[in-house]
Amino acid sequence: MSLQIGIVGLPNVGKSTLFCALTKHNVAVENYPFCTIDPSVGVVPVPDTRLNNLSKFSNTEKEVPAIVEFVDIAGLVKGASEGEGLGNKFLSNIREVDAILHTVRFFDDIDVIHVSGEIDPVKDMEVINLELMLSDLERVNARMSKLERDVKKNDKDAVAEQEVMTKVLHSLRESKPVRSLSFTEEELVFVKQAALLTAKPMLYALNIKTGGHNLQELNDGRAEKAFDYIQEQGGQYVLMDAQTERDLNDVADEDKDSFRQELGAQGGGLIDLIKKSYEILGLITFFTTGEKETRAWTIKSGSTAPIAGAAIHNDFKDKFIRAEVIGTSELLEAGSYAKARDLGKVRTEGKEYVVKDGDVMVFLHS
Repeated sequence: MSLQIGIVGLPNVGKSTLFCALTKHNVAVENYPFCTIDPSVGVVPVPDTRLNNLSKFSNTEKEVPAIVEFVDIAGLVKGASEGEGLGNKFLSNIREVDAILHTVRFFDDIDVIHVSGEIDPVKDMEVINLELMLSDLERVNARMSKLERDVKKNDKDAVAEQEVMTKVLHSLRESKPVRSLSFTEEELVFVKQAALLTAKPMLYALNIKTGGHNLQELNDGRAEKAFDYIQEQGGQYVLMDAQTERDLNDVADEDKDSFRQELGAQGGGLIDLIKKSYEILGLITFFTTGEKETRAWTIKSGSTAPIAGAAIHNDFKDKFIRAEVIGTSELLEAGSYAKARDLGKVRTEGKEYVVKDGDVMVFLHS
């Protein structure tokens, strides 16, 4: 399963620096707006100690982590929905991703240019979110116009879709993103067809600076207002020092925490951000392990065993018979697969089994 998260934000807030830190790619990073024009894509492994432990447990030859793709998208300015700046290109690029990582500058520094000349995270977030909402409003209004003829004919599907679009329109007009609404499974079909930008899950990366004047420390109200705004928008956030994380690209993973401490770096670091990104996409991980390979497989939360099997091969879904399942911690505690069987820890599950995060699975098919 290949899912993408688009890194967005105003020009010059640290998007490309964050992208470089995440992917260890060298893309252009400069102290001026619109440094990024064409989106860059990087594949980022999801840190997971369970994978490492299972790999050691099986003395495996090859270890394959779960991945998330990050896309560095051009900076957005006010008026993007009307084509200002790189607006049309920006909106087209973001429509293609599965979730949004909204980068927001969260520190004062006169030497780092800000596109609006002042550091106000709420205003910055409002610029981005307003443009996304205006784009959605235009899209929904166009769809409503197309539905009119079929609604007059009392077409059942058209009437149902119109009800959903009316609900969405009302929310957008009140400056509430579509992601803040609740939908039934039937309604979600219409929402997904509309490909609305504000329906995508959003994670805010609040970009701080080691040794700098970070807003969460200044107690001037800006940080608290930002946290409240994010909650109102139905988003989540992580505090993130993009520049320090980029500087640590060449440091061994096991040494990064000690280097962060020496530098006085704050925030959760890349591991927290990657895990949170994985989480907002509604994903879980199950594992297969053996001497040749230990692999983390990505599936949507709530997937049944046959659907999980399809992540490995379509035959595992179509010809599914049963699966042997054990939790990662249970398997590691048992010390061997054979002992786990003897202890009755290995379960046999059928087609209706809903896979849990951390399951270790063996599929049997015809």
